[in-house]
Amino acid sequence: MFTVEKIGGTSMSALKDVINNIILFNRTGDELYNRIFVVSAFSGVTNLLLENKKNGEPGVYHRLAQYQDFHKPLKELVAKLKELNKKYAELGLDLAVADEFIENHIHDAQKYLENLSNILASGYVSKEGILQAAREILASIGESHSAFNFTNILQNMGINATLIDLSGLHDHRQYTIDQRIKHAFKDIEFEKTICIVTGYCKGTEGIMREFDRGYSEVTFSKIAEEVMPAEAIIHKEYHLSTADPGIVGLENCHPVGNTNYDIADQLADVGMEAIHPKASKPLEINGINLRIKNTFEPSHPGTLITQDFICETKRVEVITGTDKLVLIDVYDPLMVSNVGSDLKIMQIFFDHNVSYIFKATSANSISIVIWERDFDKKLIAELEDNFEKVIHEKTAMVCMLGTNMDQPGLLARAAAALTDAGINIMSAGFALRKVNIQFLVAREFFNQAVIALNKAMSN
Repeated sequence: MFTVEKIGGTSMSALKDVINNIILFNRTGDELYNRIFVVSAFSGVTNLLLENKKNGEPGVYHRLAQYQDFHKPLKELVAKLKELNKKYAELGLDLAVADEFIENHIHDAQKYLENLSNILASGYVSKEGILQAAREILASIGESHSAFNFTNILQNMGINATLIDLSGLHDHRQYTIDQRIKHAFKDIEFEKTICIVTGYCKGTEGIMREFDRGYSEVTFSKIAEEVMPAEAIIHKEYHLSTADPGIVGLENCHPVGNTNYDIADQLADVGMEAIHPKASKPLEINGINLRIKNTFEPSHPGTLITQDFICETKRVEVITGTDKLVLIDVYDPLMVSNVGSDLKIMQIFFDHNVSYIFKATSANSISIVIWERDFDKKLIAELEDNFEKVIHEKTAMVCMLGTNMDQPGLLARAAAALTDAGINIMSAGFALRKVNIQFLVAREFFNQAVIALNKAMSN
């Protein structure tokens, strides 16, 4: 079966497991081929290049952005990547070749960064465009490094592996992302090789401008759209489960066997991404099924996501949510029967480039929930200038998801479960199709709410 597969950074760092559990598992000879693997940088490397995704600790990029010397951190980066190379020597990595590759690659990237830095210092051009180009160049280093090492190891094992570096560091043709992918794969005989592809892809439009750190899934999706595999597969370090095992315990949840792209979008909307929504759309539109697999349980089939799956029985399939939200309530007595109040609020949100994930209305108030990372005091100030009273507080949302869960009494059961756990429901909502029923609760009760709903819906 011809597949396009993606391997995340955490899995890539466990390269021995990737080789045994993905490359070699139940395969010999020609069965090894007809597969394309899109790889992320090794875990933590992109954090060093850009910034730490979780705590914001600056990387090389921020030195350049703040007009500071970035040569020393780049030199330190080379040393760290060469140290990382040693970790994979036991798998067959040719250390001398790998070290030379990353030294030369970063040396060449540094020349571009120096030119960008000089242009930036001149003050003649837009700072935003220059810094975006710097992020693109730096981000590409991580995937070029991991893809090169992975290919080298497989080749030294006697496997015919082909490196496809889409970073375009030495290719100055003005390709769009789609054009670069099309060109890279046009002469590949898939039945005779494994393709190892960088998760970063250079294009005139800039893959990070729209997707930032989620670019590797976009590359994966666009490749699948180009070559039309029988199946697309994402390998993660965990299963897509019916609830977070870290909250409810492994014994109280299990992998989701099947679901559809609509539920995948609902999951992404609260931060539990099976795949980035903008990466999933080409797969969904082209009828390409997506499978989410656990790297460390190769015999498990994982979760199959398709266009049209509907569960045969009415039930809740996933309990999820997030505690990283802020609730903004806008009150004004002039709202009642006044056409356009909601539009006015939404225009203010649009002007501040803030999206919401939940909204509820009454005669004189509208409650809106946003990600805490998007909270902006200027947004609140402008709302206060236009409406009588605006309050905001940190909150959490817990959701019940399912492809077929529209049944009498479900909402009552859920509310009773939260009530029995001593949890007050701040607000609740669902659309007509009832694929996602949402409850707002105080942030400190998030874990308890997930546990209570998971227990109630499992019975």
